[in-house]
Amino acid sequence: MGNSKLHMDMIKSVYFLGVGGIGMSAIARYFLLKGAKVSGYDKTETSLTKSLENEGVKIHYDENPAAIPTDLDLIVYTPAIPADHKEWETLRGMDVPLKKRAEVLGIISSASKTIAVAGTHGKTSTSSMTAAFLRSAGLDVTGFLGGIVKDFGSNFIYGESEWVVVEADEFDKSFMHLSPDICVLLSVDADHLDIYGSHEEMLKTFQDFTLLIKENGSLLVSSSVLAEMDVEWKGRLLSKGVKLYSFGVEEGWFNAANIHAVKHQFGFTFRENELVKLSTSLSMPGEHNVSNAAGALGVCSLLDCDVDELSKGVEAFQGIARRFDFGKKSEEQIYIDDYAHHPSELKVAIQAARDLYPEKKLTAVFQPHLFSRTSDFMDGFAEELAKVDELILMEIYPAREKPMEGVTSTALKNRIKKLDVPVMSEQEVLAYVKSNKKKMEVLMTLGAGNIDRLVEPIKAILN
Repeated sequence: MGNSKLHMDMIKSVYFLGVGGIGMSAIARYFLLKGAKVSGYDKTETSLTKSLENEGVKIHYDENPAAIPTDLDLIVYTPAIPADHKEWETLRGMDVPLKKRAEVLGIISSASKTIAVAGTHGKTSTSSMTAAFLRSAGLDVTGFLGGIVKDFGSNFIYGESEWVVVEADEFDKSFMHLSPDICVLLSVDADHLDIYGSHEEMLKTFQDFTLLIKENGSLLVSSSVLAEMDVEWKGRLLSKGVKLYSFGVEEGWFNAANIHAVKHQFGFTFRENELVKLSTSLSMPGEHNVSNAAGALGVCSLLDCDVDELSKGVEAFQGIARRFDFGKKSEEQIYIDDYAHHPSELKVAIQAARDLYPEKKLTAVFQPHLFSRTSDFMDGFAEELAKVDELILMEIYPAREKPMEGVTSTALKNRIKKLDVPVMSEQEVLAYVKSNKKKMEVLMTLGAGNIDRLVEPIKAILN
């Protein structure tokens, strides 16, 4: 069933296969707020599915076709669902539109003016900052975000204006369903090679995505992406009338300068084409976050936001769950949890901790995410993880994958010659933190799997 026939306002009952995913749950919340009946399946109960249930979503956790409602107007599924899932056949046999999450997001956003944030790293932070900064300056945007923004306590925010901020995901080429008015492109490092096959193919897809920007729209690219753009790419954008702006640290049309660490935060000056617009500080430390903030502020600048309100908005921004997320901040001891699951994300998270606390001993617990990613980037992981003072590894979180021969946390540990690295279970990590808590100065938990289950117990031990 085509997009044109699917009128969002006529949808009264929606079913989500994989409702607990961060992108899926944002769309579930959208339909709830629209007054639809929302139900779904997920494999495991999490804090996010519990929140959804409290908000009114009916969720079951066993593969049970009998639990699927019969009065559905729309079925939304995630590409991560295995083909042999017991509910899959039943859902495909129903005479109801069956759409990927990305398609639904495309349909919802096509009725609005869209700001899309894309890139292999930094999407969640930057889309969240963009939505929060715009709202602080009085533009009541809707946001479909890839993390729980502390300022809103949710990954979905509903606004009355015509603008929507969305995270444009390159996984499974999802972002090809969008047609943004403004796009922010942060990074194009190699990732998801299981889908793209090569970095070249991935770059080509990012190029195709930017060509979906509406005529006379705007593209803001980080200085690292600008270096990857060839003459042909730029020419194709210009022929559509797309305005190209660069952003970054100390360089770019929109840039952050004079960066300095101030008590768990990073202070900086935001400039547009050499003109100082505001001086402020951000609670998400790290040069990469300040660069992302320059991109978000660039969007605000294009939409003529009030500078004083923006400055207050940046300072008030509380950050995102699992993005350099402080679990404890005291003179003696710091605990930070971060979603880093790619070598370049580990690099910036570890560097941010070093910049803030240069004198302190840094202990990291890392859970690799996916066998394929661990295999693709084994050397990169080893290189970045060797930069901490003490390292603990957990077993690889498989998510949607079957094990691969020779790809284990022990194989990764063997590449890290500088440190003596134990591989521990969840319980062993907690026992270790408990018995060594007096000696821990800066502790980081890193990874995108279920390592987040350690966060609350570690907080309880340290606090």
